[in-house]
Amino acid sequence: MLAAREHGENALIVTALTRERGRHAGLVHGGAGSRQRPTWQLGNRVQLTWRARTAEQLGTYHGELRTPHAARSLDDPAALSGLAAACAMIDAALPEREPHPAMFDGMEALLTSLGHPGWPVIFVHLEIGLLQELGFGLDLGKCAVTGVTEGLCYVSPRTGRAVCAEAGEAYKEKLLPLPAFLAGGGAAAGPDDLGHGLDLTGYFLERHVFWPHNKPLPPTRERFVETITRPD
Repeated sequence: MLAAREHGENALIVTALTRERGRHAGLVHGGAGSRQRPTWQLGNRVQLTWRARTAEQLGTYHGELRTPHAARSLDDPAALSGLAAACAMIDAALPEREPHPAMFDGMEALLTSLGHPGWPVIFVHLEIGLLQELGFGLDLGKCAVTGVTEGLCYVSPRTGRAVCAEAGEAYKEKLLPLPAFLAGGGAAAGPDDLGHGLDLTGYFLERHVFWPHNKPLPPTRERFVETITRPD
């Protein structure tokens, strides 16, 4: 589930990320009631049935809970914040009813990893995948200037391409830091690395995905960044 908002006295309009139909909304009768509410929590994996008279209608959802990712994250504020941020980003960025199976798989990987070491790195890769799906992929595999694949530590804010230390030294104040875990250097070392990774994806998502539609990055993402980069 990506989003659920109340509709009328006891219904919900639910937006789900599906493999075959992408981001897809439907009405859930009684979804706001105490019996059904646990099923329609953000991040939960639900087996859905959608019915409508015509394909253009909102239609109705009936669902059966498969994996309660939301409940499993309740005791971990960082994981719960990351879950909410990922749902909000995908809900705000993906067009409706357009298949993006890679994003479905990426979201499933993130939700499955919550609570395990290294899951914030998967969040950053999910956002890189989102950029790729929307046509704004980053090129982090080699230096845009020299073509080398080692010593990559910057990204051009104009082109989204990596730059090595030698080629970027004179312009480093104008370049974005490229953390080692995105340059093939292994796992994130700590909050600073994660912060650089989130700043990098956030910059390009804001510039290419949200600004053109006069929308800001979702507030839930900003709260997640603050939570995950805060020193212990």
